[in-house]
Amino acid sequence: MAPYGTDDITPGATPGGNTGGSAGGARRKASRYVVPAAVVGVTAATIGLVPALADSGDPDLPKISAQKLVEKVAASHVDQLSGTFKITTDLGLPDLGGLESGLLSGASSQGGSTADPSARLTELASGTHTLRVAMDGPDRHKLSIVEKAAEYSVIHNGDEVWAYDSASNQAFHAQEPGGATHDGHGKKGGGHHGPGGDDTSLTPKDLAQQVLKAADGTTSVTVDGTVRVAGRDAYKLLVKPEKSGSTIGAVSIAVDARTGMPLKFTLTPASGGAAVVDAGFTKVSFDRPAASTFDFTPPKGTKVTEEDDAEKAAPHKGAGGMPGAGLPGLGAFGDLGGADGAGGARTIGEGWSAIAEFGGDESMPSGSSHGSGSADDSAASGLLGSFGDKVSGKFGSGTVYSTRLVNALMTEDGKVYVGAVTKDALVKAADAAK
Repeated sequence: MAPYGTDDITPGATPGGNTGGSAGGARRKASRYVVPAAVVGVTAATIGLVPALADSGDPDLPKISAQKLVEKVAASHVDQLSGTFKITTDLGLPDLGGLESGLLSGASSQGGSTADPSARLTELASGTHTLRVAMDGPDRHKLSIVEKAAEYSVIHNGDEVWAYDSASNQAFHAQEPGGATHDGHGKKGGGHHGPGGDDTSLTPKDLAQQVLKAADGTTSVTVDGTVRVAGRDAYKLLVKPEKSGSTIGAVSIAVDARTGMPLKFTLTPASGGAAVVDAGFTKVSFDRPAASTFDFTPPKGTKVTEEDDAEKAAPHKGAGGMPGAGLPGLGAFGDLGGADGAGGARTIGEGWSAIAEFGGDESMPSGSSHGSGSADDSAASGLLGSFGDKVSGKFGSGTVYSTRLVNALMTEDGKVYVGAVTKDALVKAADAAK
């Protein structure tokens, strides 16, 4: 199909700000477990729409420029929604099903809960999942992972946050009185939206916003025809890096023609093959969900774990936020914090080729630094090394750990370079840092 709008824009002028009814930044500690309005709102960035999620026949819509379509996404404001979407993530990692089951079992045996979102939502990092979402303003959200014989739900209703796992009949409860402060941070805790933040970023809109926000002069943005998604007419926005070195081939975003909300997101790698991330609505309604949607009372016999009790059982969780928050690799697009970034990261390069550098053994996770001496550390290091490729350069020697989207280089002196870039790009960055 010929491009629907062949004009290419410079994404440096991409409008920013709140584009989809977001709760407005990290509101409080419990916000780590809620489904933000932006998350439920939409998510998109796709190339190649999955036939099962796209209706047959391309709609005949008025022509629109890429600039106007990006502005339409930025101006979209959807604060009432219900629907179902599928998400498929294929990073090329080994099957982690057994590991996930073991982690959940271990959490339960140590006084935690299999319903704790900190552990449970990590399963979205691989495989195909069906999710149901609902939203009514900034304080009412619900996300459910639908499985064959069970369902897992996270419900945010005012200051109450519940998560319930029907398979184990366990529930997790968090409660934080008081709203957000004037700067968008809660009275207790902190954090931020977006890559690496404390909030989940799952829907097509969140993914689209991350990509468009980070787009700059290294990016091509065009309108690539039209499509029907979940029974709605949509434009296809195609976002591609213009320079080599990135592992990202293209991102395609299906934008609802009426509301401007992204309905589908697909990210394909430069290496070709299946999409790394493909998320799209199969059903969607912009009517207000019934108030009862956000009600939850633990069924009789449910084991309930309070957030404070869970943190006592696993004090290492705390400020680190929710593991697996956001979709893997999209953090490489966004603000890595510059020389004084979060976690001591320094940014090398820009746009699609940005690389985060973490320096020294002191920044390494426990058990991952070289030469610690213990038998357990040596065994762990050997196991980790078996998944990587040995490389060398001016920086010395190191190991590159690869997925289909994100690569990471760990040098022998404990420095780490990570980004959605090729192995060669990481080696060059490490050499240049010497």
